[in-house]
Parts: sequence; structure tokens; C-alpha cells
Amino acid sequence: MRAHPVFDDMPVTIFETMSGLARRHDAINLGQGFPDDQGPEALRRLAAEALMTGSNQYAPSRGVPELRHAVVEHYGRLQNVDLTFDGVLITSGATEAIAASISAFVHPGDEVLIFEPAYDAYRPLIERAGGVVVAIPLTAPDWRLTEAAIEPAVTPRTRMVVFNNPHNPTARAFDAEEVAALAQVCVRHDLIAVSDEVWEHVIFDGRRHLSLIAEPGMAARTLKIGSAGKMFGMTGWKIGFVCGDPALVDPVAKAHQFLTFATPPNLQVAVAAGLAWPETAFVEMRAGLQRSRDRLAAGLTDQGFSLTPGEGTYFLNLDLAASGVRLSDRDFSLKAVAEFGVASIPLSAFVAGSTGGSVARLCFAKADAVLDQAIERLGRARQAYS
Repeated sequence: MRAHPVFDDMPVTIFETMSGLARRHDAINLGQGFPDDQGPEALRRLAAEALMTGSNQYAPSRGVPELRHAVVEHYGRLQNVDLTFDGVLITSGATEAIAASISAFVHPGDEVLIFEPAYDAYRPLIERAGGVVVAIPLTAPDWRLTEAAIEPAVTPRTRMVVFNNPHNPTARAFDAEEVAALAQVCVRHDLIAVSDEVWEHVIFDGRRHLSLIAEPGMAARTLKIGSAGKMFGMTGWKIGFVCGDPALVDPVAKAHQFLTFATPPNLQVAVAAGLAWPETAFVEMRAGLQRSRDRLAAGLTDQGFSLTPGEGTYFLNLDLAASGVRLSDRDFSLKAVAEFGVASIPLSAFVAGSTGGSVARLCFAKADAVLDQAIERLGRARQAYS
């Protein structure tokens, strides 16, 4: 039997490929984006206690009330985003939140704007809903977003834009001018925005996260997506948030009830407690990640690599061409994992139809000793491939 055309001929994800190669070659895995540590012990203990003493039956489909209230309070306190209880939906991870949002609003033939390189789930989710992906390129090394690039991509069939800030895989944190430019296009053309902001607390060098929903005219047209897994460094928890005007969130909640219906209640209770932490707790968490970013960046620079800006997320990107590497990003990633024992991700894998680029992504959310060993190995790879 043939699967749906969107999935029938689709290869396994680049993450599965590179992680499999890392296991085969006993390599350091800087490809897939997850931390080495297990996340805040206080939250893990709260989740364990809730598992033993609380409900283990279906949670309310829209989420346990204490977590929905906590999301409203958290974003109001730390981002000045004005939400209501009815404008918050809890999902089984941010990818499910995005899937439900696209399912709720994209009709067959609708065009949806994305920015490439793009998180690899966007395109198949849009196409499975019958939508047509219109990709706007972001260009290395600065990856800037401009109104001049967005505006020509809009047609009468454009329904939605999927925006990711901070941006995976480029590690950009888009600035006020860029966020405002996108908002102005959305308002001018009456577009719905799915704003994937899962990395909002993983942002560096004193930057403040800029939420698209807070821009003029965007409150009634933006679905803000958050992730407890990214906030607290526990990617396996899969707790996502969809936030916005209740009139926008309601259709997403209806789609969600036929995807996963509900999310583990004990994890929701623990996340609610974590969202109430003071801002200093989140500052400390990202300071630790920034130290790891700086360690990896300094070591790679000493090895002769050129880097693109690493302003947010767990990722730092090698500009291979500027580093003197003769291989494409795909060939570099495949050879480096087999020959030098370090797994990376080629950014060309995030661009549909690409036959190769010159930027490779590394995850720095690892222990110092792991990073130091990876730096030494990558340095030898650069010399071999230059």
C-alpha cells in the first residue's frame, strides 16, 4: 500500500541519519539538539510526586488549569504579553502545537510562507494539510529577514506565515526591525502567523526575546507557540503551549483533541511550578548555555573555523567555505562523523531540494570535556578537508 504522497518518498530525517551514524562510529553527537544533563532536579521531583499522588487519568484536553494560568502569568510577567486563560492550550510538545495550528487554518491550495533553512517539520505538516509552501530564503552569514524579501512572496492565496524566533537552525535571534517588518506584512495582507518561539528563553548576550504577538496589530492574528522542554532543558517532556486570542486558539484546540487529546498531567503540574520561578532562574539557565556556546566558539575559532552568529538556541554554525573547507556541508558532516568521530547537521538538509550548502550546525549544550574533545577532532577535520 502507498502512504500519503507527502510521506511516501520522504527519507528519514537528517537527525535520525546523523544520530545513527554517531552510534555506529562511536562519535561525539553534536548533531541532535538536546542537553547532556537531565534538567532541574526540583521539577523532576515535582513530576515524580505528582505521578505518585496525583491523577494518572486523562487530563483536560486543553490542559490542567494550573498550567494554563501559569502560562498567562509567565508571559505577562516576563514578556508583557497579555493573554487570557481561554487563550492558552496545552499540547504534547511544540511540534504537535504547530501541527494542530496548521490543521486548524490551512485549507487545500492555501499558500503558507516559511523561511529557509527551516525546521524540518514545517513543510510536511503544511503539505499534509493541502497547503502550498512558499519558501523565503535566509542567506548566510547574517541570515537577515527583510520586508523587501517577504512582500513579493505574498499572493492572494497566502493564508499563513510560519515564523521561528530564535531561529533553528541558523541560531539567529531576529531583532526589532526584522520582527516589525514581518508584522507589517501580516497586518497589510491579513495573514495568520504561527510564531514558533520555543527558544525564547535560550537567547544570549543580554538580548530580550521579541514576541511577534506583541507587535501592533498582531494580537488577534498570532498563535504563539512555546515549549517547556526547551525552557527547562528537558526535551523529552514534550509539553507545548499555544497562546493567542481565544477565537484563534479554539479551532486549534479542536484539532488537538483529535491528535493527542491530552498531555501527561504530572508533567503539566511540574511545568506550572517552573513557570512561576523568578526571572533570575531563567537568566542563570541561559548563562550556563552561553558559557558553553562561548567555549565552543572560542575553541573552533582557534582551530581556524569561521562561524555565523550564534544569538540563540542550542546551536552554533560553521561557515565551511569561509573556513577554507572544500567539501559541501553534507559531505563534511558525513565524512567528519565517520573519519573524525563528530556528528554535525548540514544546514542544506533544512532547504527543500538543496543539493548541498556550506554551513554545518553543532549543538553546544554538552559538557565541557565533550566540547573540548569535539573541538580538537573538528580542527583535524578542517585541516584534512581544506
